[in-house]
Amino acid sequence: MIIIFLSSYCILIKLSKRVTIMIDDDLDKKLRLRQAKLIQTEQSSYSYSKVLNDTLRKSLK
Repeated sequence: MIIIFLSSYCILIKLSKRVTIMIDDDLDKKLRLRQAKLIQTEQSSYSYSKVLNDTLRKSLK
């Protein structure tokens, strides 16, 4: 976490870590299908990274 002080404001910035991984084709397809469903139900953008992170969080509880 980074804390930046600008005059009378304090800004907290949470940085994500960039990691390169190899995902099998079948898992990639499932994640992209899940992403497509979320985009349709939310009617807004839903990044591949967010889908991957949400899926990992659910399965690693």
